[in-house]
Amino acid sequence: MTYKEQFIRFMADCGVLTFGDFTLKSGRKSPYFLNAGNYSTGAALAKLGEFYAECFVDNKIEAQTLFGPAYKGIPLAVSTAVALKNKFDIDLNYCFDRKEAKDHGEGGLFVGKQPADGEKIAVIDDVVTSGKALREVLPKLQAAANVNVTSFIITADRMEKTLGGELSAVQEIEKEFGIRVYSIININDIISALEKGVIGGAEYLPAMKKYIEEYGARY
Repeated sequence: MTYKEQFIRFMADCGVLTFGDFTLKSGRKSPYFLNAGNYSTGAALAKLGEFYAECFVDNKIEAQTLFGPAYKGIPLAVSTAVALKNKFDIDLNYCFDRKEAKDHGEGGLFVGKQPADGEKIAVIDDVVTSGKALREVLPKLQAAANVNVTSFIITADRMEKTLGGELSAVQEIEKEFGIRVYSIININDIISALEKGVIGGAEYLPAMKKYIEEYGARY
């Protein structure tokens, strides 16, 4: 199996990827659901970091520092940094922000590598719906130094149009910020995995294809 297929099986085994009849926050009825909160063990987090590392290397992403937006992005950036070193011998810095600047001790807004002028940074998060996390951290990073945010790495791209728009959340981020978004997998990869029998749930294929036909953005 490819690392993408292995990741989809991993998500299904962890209960992160499930099939059924779900009402999303958008109000849409979806035949599948992604719940990253079901990664709950050290083993799962370590494996998740390896898949992010595979995506990083596969896409030849250029970065000196991995940045994890508080709070969900913190363990993702750390586990990816560890996996890159252990699996690919790529030693990168990591950094994450505090929700509020610390006013005692060493102080400051960031933990780990402090942002520096010209530094290439890859932001790591789980999924993207509105780009809120990126909108919150970019001003913080840019206020600290003249950094170069090269990429935004997420687990999955649903590839569906936002409410009232024609672009997906990923496309809107790329258009607004000029930052390339990379995902470990997307909805087409999930459909392909179902067709190949990588995971169970082939009975949901018609609903999956109908959903993306109705709500899918043009790529």
